[in-house]
Amino acid sequence: MRKEFLLIKFESFKFTSSGSLILEVLKINLLVILMSFNLFAQPKTSQISSLPGGFSRMGFAARGMAMGNAMTSVTTGSVNSYYNPALNPFINDNLIQFGLSFLSLDRKLNFVQLSKSFTQYKRDSYGNKTDEIYSRAGVTFGLINSGVNNIDGRDNSGIKTRNYSTSENLFFLSVGINPSEKLSVGVTAKYYHYSLFDKMTSTAVGFDIGMIYKIFDNLTFGGFIGDMNSKYRWDSTPLYSEEGNNFYDYFPVLKRAGLSYLLPESFGIVSLDFEMTSYNTKILRGGTEVNLAEFFKIRAGVDRINLDNSDMIPKISFGFGLNHKLFDKFFEINYAFVTEPYSPMDQHILTIGIRL
Repeated sequence: MRKEFLLIKFESFKFTSSGSLILEVLKINLLVILMSFNLFAQPKTSQISSLPGGFSRMGFAARGMAMGNAMTSVTTGSVNSYYNPALNPFINDNLIQFGLSFLSLDRKLNFVQLSKSFTQYKRDSYGNKTDEIYSRAGVTFGLINSGVNNIDGRDNSGIKTRNYSTSENLFFLSVGINPSEKLSVGVTAKYYHYSLFDKMTSTAVGFDIGMIYKIFDNLTFGGFIGDMNSKYRWDSTPLYSEEGNNFYDYFPVLKRAGLSYLLPESFGIVSLDFEMTSYNTKILRGGTEVNLAEFFKIRAGVDRINLDNSDMIPKISFGFGLNHKLFDKFFEINYAFVTEPYSPMDQHILTIGIRL
């Protein structure tokens, strides 16, 4: 983006006493001030923000967003397999999560996740089940709901007609298994539905794949490729008749690698993610979670460190988690505060989880 300012000042045009017009240039000041600031977020980076599926790239639930969304390899705690389908085998018991966000500009962002784990135990020579785990698997169904309300509608004369709203939703089904003690793999099927305007809706189907590898007991590597095949097909002929058009709107393909390290004496975890997209952006993320007590954790993170654009402001996040056992059920409350540099208000995310 380039801004230019040009200031030209001409002074002193005088007439002689003879009445003839003589141009006396006593002083001509020509001052050109050229101010340019190149936000290295040139077309490619700017285009990433406006490409379809942007709401699904904001993060999932309070824990992940508080840790800067650096969750590709985090296998402990309340696991969100949305970040990597290979995390499904690390789900503890059966987990239900509900989340909502408080955003500016009449936006909404809500989450639902239902997860179930399966464990297969080894058997002894007599066919009896032992306490030693042979393999683990998990399945997750989730929903991300987003949209914008109170969009002001006006006619050609500028007279207000009515308020409009948009709605964009993502449904996903994720499965994963660890065939060995160190390796786990998974896949996610995703279905997008976008209601943009009257008679203007579109859907998309995409897939994610991921893997987790335990390098050491306290060091884990994760790999992820997301939104493969995802694209909206738009048809505006029902709205504009013969002047309508058909076209495809492609999602960026995400490629991530992550490392997570368990701190000594169960003090917490530190994680780091590196992401590349099909639009050649390179993003770095980092996060940490510290266990202050068995029932209380604090978190911090940084997201959107753009390695191609030093002028792009990263998103800083903080949060905490509380858990308590009640009626033989394990309840947890997670909160995240996320800065949003280009918005009038920062984000507040709240998630409630129940282990069944």
